[in-house]
Parts: sequence; structure tokens; C-alpha cells
Amino acid sequence: MSKKMGWVLVIIFIFFAGGCASVRTKVPVDHGTVEPGSTVVRGEARFKLLGNPLSVGKPLPSVSLVDAMTMKEVDLSRERGRVLLLSIVPSIDTPVCEEQTHSLGEEGNELPEMVRRITISRDTPFAQKRFSKEARLPGLEYLSDYKQGEFGLSAGLLVDGSRLLSRSIIIVDKKGIVRYIQVVPDISHLPDMERAFQKAMELVKE
Repeated sequence: MSKKMGWVLVIIFIFFAGGCASVRTKVPVDHGTVEPGSTVVRGEARFKLLGNPLSVGKPLPSVSLVDAMTMKEVDLSRERGRVLLLSIVPSIDTPVCEEQTHSLGEEGNELPEMVRRITISRDTPFAQKRFSKEARLPGLEYLSDYKQGEFGLSAGLLVDGSRLLSRSIIIVDKKGIVRYIQVVPDISHLPDMERAFQKAMELVKE
């Protein structure tokens, strides 16, 4: 193993301290947020967020993501007519990310069809598809930013060092405008999914 690859593995281990999750665990919920393009933490470690900071009131940037089920490219900035609830995770094969995705699929299943529930990560589409089959969460879409991390860079959510996406929620209204952002300050915590669901419902009614 090269020295460079060894450091990459160390960074990822620090980021998650855990591998695949087989049992759902109780994870703290973070009700606060930091700005895209700022800094997030895990314990004593601090991580800079790279890219162009996304802000509420602006259109979602135009970048291509890969649909894990079809392998087709998807540009969410072109989607209109439905509310987009984007659940952004570093890697679906880790305990906190699995818990976040299960919340999106289970508690979020009470949301109307007008809300598209989408998980975005830098996992490969193959890993996302495998997770989807194992988790069996109804109504979720899985989009991958695995190629160059363009989505992360377009939103100010690409973590320096690991090049993974920072744990976040983005909600886009029916006209393609970003109306809600939570970037979880501590990446070992969950976002406030209940608040996200409430905001999505508010936008459905507008």
C-alpha cells in the first residue's frame, strides 16, 4: 500500500470510526447548522468545506449526478413541480449515514408524493444500489456524486481531505429554489429530520 493511500484510509477511519452498520443505534440529533463552505467537526478534529457556498433563495446549481438504479445522469436543477428533499451523507455504509437514510425512508414515508426523497453521497452507484436492496426503504432515490464531487463543490459541501460530502439537508421548492439548508456542525450527529419534514410539508402547500 502506498503512503498516500494509507493516509486516505486513516482520514476515512477518523471520519467514521466504524464500517458498515448492521444494527441501528441511537445517534445524537444536531438542531443547529453551519454555513456551506465553512467548517465542520468530529470530536476535536476540524474539516474545511470546499466549493462555492450554496445559500437559501438561490437556484440549485446545475451539475450531473448518477442515478444508482438506472446509471443515467440526473441534473436536479432542471426538476420542477415537486419539492426535493435532499439528504446528503458522507457514506451510506456507516452507522450514522444508515440511520439518517432509514429516517428519510421510514419517518419520511408519511410525506406526500409531491416530496421527492433523495439520498446523495459519493458512494459508487453500485454501493448505493446494493444498500437500497438490503434496506428496502420505499420511495427513496439514490444519486451518486462519485465522479468528481461536482455536486459537493457546487454547494460548498465537499470535505477537505476525505473528499466526501458533509452531512446535510437541502430542500428545494417546486420552482427549483433552495428554501432550507442544514449543514450538521458535528458530522457524527444526525440532522434535524423532523424539522426537514415539516419544512417540506410547508413547501408542498405553497
